Amino acid sequence: MVMQREGSAEIAIDVTRLVVRALRGRLPTGVDRVCLRYICHFPDARAVFYKWGIGRVVSRAGSRVLFGLLLARPDHVVARLSRCLVRELTGRLPRRLQPGSLFLNVGHSGLELPGYGNWLRSQGLKPVFMVHDLIPITHPEYCRLGEYGRHGKRITTMLTHGAALIANSSATLAALESFACTCGTPTPLSVVAPLAGAALPTGAAQPPLDEPYFVMLGTIEPRKNHALILQVWRRLAERWSPARGPLPRLVIVGQRGWDVAHVASLIERNPVLRPLIIEISDCDDAGMATWLRHARALLFPSFTEGFGLPLVEALAIGTPVIASDIAVFRENAGDVPLYVDPLDALGWLDAISDFATDESGNRAAQLVRVGEFSPPSWDQHFSKIDRLLEQLTGVTHD
Repeated sequence: MVMQREGSAEIAIDVTRLVVRALRGRLPTGVDRVCLRYICHFPDARAVFYKWGIGRVVSRAGSRVLFGLLLARPDHVVARLSRCLVRELTGRLPRRLQPGSLFLNVGHSGLELPGYGNWLRSQGLKPVFMVHDLIPITHPEYCRLGEYGRHGKRITTMLTHGAALIANSSATLAALESFACTCGTPTPLSVVAPLAGAALPTGAAQPPLDEPYFVMLGTIEPRKNHALILQVWRRLAERWSPARGPLPRLVIVGQRGWDVAHVASLIERNPVLRPLIIEISDCDDAGMATWLRHARALLFPSFTEGFGLPLVEALAIGTPVIASDIAVFRENAGDVPLYVDPLDALGWLDAISDFATDESGNRAAQLVRVGEFSPPSWDQHFSKIDRLLEQLTGVTHD
């Protein structure tokens, strides 16, 4: 944990994304978890809330209160969070940060708004942005309509106004540099700082199901490729021999996102699939740890990812992974998982059928590799971030 010393450069963190999602009672996504880690690491930072074209700086005391509320469960703090915001953001002249202060936005929030960059410039800040992915630009077919343009504005704001950029993977940085080259814009000082997974608690000793099962973890959306796995499960049910034991279940842990009507129909209306699928939209870390720890494998068939936290989290607690054969997964997990092309339905069917029983030699071999896996840590991540901030200010943060 980093403490700001007297005389050191002031640090501010944009908490707009966290505040808005907490007020809506939403559980943290992977990006939210990263934002929360930053307010843990910089507990004496000033909170900034940017909405309706206005940036508001929260007082030091109010920032500490706000950080504490954001780190609590969102469904427990909505009323207190609302009161804190009203108290801090209304009825006063706008506070200003010291010119030259470091300003961290690690959640992409607000960067598409036309006034955001102008506000940063008017404050004389040194912005540091985290780039989680360029998926809406490189793979717009998997994103909401209009997200291509919005994300392009976000990345352009980062390139234009950023004093430094943080990429969560080398794959993300390569995509960023390619975009910058296309736009004819230089890339600011950049560092690759891999993310650590959640510190999952010890899972329950007893498996949550009597039958073998596999887990998919993450928001249900087109690029996560749930539709392919559901079709695989339908074929698995047709091919499964009772002599092999109980037919495996598929546990989908994640909230439903956008454009999931086809997936929802397969889950809710298909008579073959319905009894084989367990959908969990609200799962805390303890529950997630239990489901992961006893799974035959985590299934991660995404077409594209910026990082892929579930991959790291599963391997860190000893769970095998069957994952898409994409560059960022090989960067983060090496040769540990079993890789299958995200379009190869028969390959996924064979891999899942193989991993479903204790006789699987491939699963046993991966368990050996999993035992040798060294996941990235938050200490390693923030060691790189602290050095980056030192480069920007010449001030050491202990």
